[in-house]
Amino acid sequence: MSTDFGGMIECRPGARLRGPDDEDAVWHAAIDLFLLDVGNAYDALACLFGIRNSFGFRPLSEGRGFPEDASEELSSQFASYGGPADVHGTTWLGWAELDSADWRETDSSGTRSRESVAGDDTHWGPVWAVMRTLSALHGAENVRLVVWFH
Repeated sequence: MSTDFGGMIECRPGARLRGPDDEDAVWHAAIDLFLLDVGNAYDALACLFGIRNSFGFRPLSEGRGFPEDASEELSSQFASYGGPADVHGTTWLGWAELDSADWRETDSSGTRSRESVAGDDTHWGPVWAVMRTLSALHGAENVRLVVWFH
């Protein structure tokens, strides 16, 4: 059985100006991953999220759950997949973490680097481009990717 996933990129436009605790510094859905045609290469899912990690990557973001402060659009999209009862894993990853990740780190065999399976030159490149742009506008700590697996 294959593993598919859904998710969205979110940002907090007001947080950079007003601070993350301001009542207007809420998360907004930016783009659905479906529109960025990411695919479901298992080595990429393993190195980023720890899903199907027979490769032995040290995942960047594993099992963090669904963010309590998610945007209404993201929450609605997640619910359309059945929510926690019908998915087998949910996590999120901020741009600040991605930007500081060691992209040369390899899997346990030493043959696949994080960059080669999920870097800018892979199907994940468009995701990183969107997040990089939003980060330049709103700050790295105010951009995140939320994903769930089904």
